[in-house]
Amino acid sequence: MNPKSGIRHLVFNGLKPVIVIITGLSGSGKTVALRALEDSAFFCTDNLPIGLIDSFVSIVTRDIEIRKIGIGIDIREKGFLDEIGVVVRTLRNKYRIEILFLEAEKDVLVRRFKETRRPHPLGGRIEDAILVEKERLFALREAADRIIDTSSFTPHQLRQLVSSFFKIQTGKKAMTAVLISFGFKLGAPQNVDLLFDARFLPNPNFIPELKSLNGTDRRVSSYVFRSRTAKDYLCRLRELLDFLIPLYIGEDRSYITIGIGCTGGRHRSPAIVEKLRRSLKKHPIDLSIVHRDID
Repeated sequence: MNPKSGIRHLVFNGLKPVIVIITGLSGSGKTVALRALEDSAFFCTDNLPIGLIDSFVSIVTRDIEIRKIGIGIDIREKGFLDEIGVVVRTLRNKYRIEILFLEAEKDVLVRRFKETRRPHPLGGRIEDAILVEKERLFALREAADRIIDTSSFTPHQLRQLVSSFFKIQTGKKAMTAVLISFGFKLGAPQNVDLLFDARFLPNPNFIPELKSLNGTDRRVSSYVFRSRTAKDYLCRLRELLDFLIPLYIGEDRSYITIGIGCTGGRHRSPAIVEKLRRSLKKHPIDLSIVHRDID
């Protein structure tokens, strides 16, 4: 579990502008994440020179209607490492800031660069450039508020996840909750606050007529919850979340991320997430569902 998860919680009410800085390893999905912010009504810009960020934000926020800004930056910017620390400290003194750092496994990054036939921004052999970039960005990664490993995410899933993080709370909703199903064999998501394992439940993957379906299908769900163990597990999960969610709300948390995992992330965990979706509606939360490993 990512220790950075849940450290800072941005609240979008009030007049003080919110600045989300998206950075990380080249090829990890920064452009996709920035587009997700645009979909969430952020005023976004990419590849802005580091030294101009403070001036840019000051100018943009003169418009009282602009209170959410997304900025994409990467190591290609000249003077990146020398200036970014100073710029972030300056911004934190004036605005609400969250740094979102994206990364992925080396093999995944190499594959992405080869598939797109693009050179790494640092040039040279891709594998070597990735290692150099990781070293150079270590301090910024340590300063990040959220770290997302995008290795197992499709662009659509990453966009959905980032949008859910910065979703505006509507009406009388007290908190945003993101409920994620996933497969452990593809890696547990690093951005969860609560993580639960469902690998001990009956597996529809071994039933020929259910193997090609997924946990959102009624037939798969019926098979899973035919088991007394599955029913008891769901009941205990509901009881625990009914206990915890009001406590999180009481701490003025603006969002929480809950992960449910099984082996492949296609059958048992999505079935549980769909059941929890219904029971969590009684809480004053904006609920987003992400089935990470369903095609």
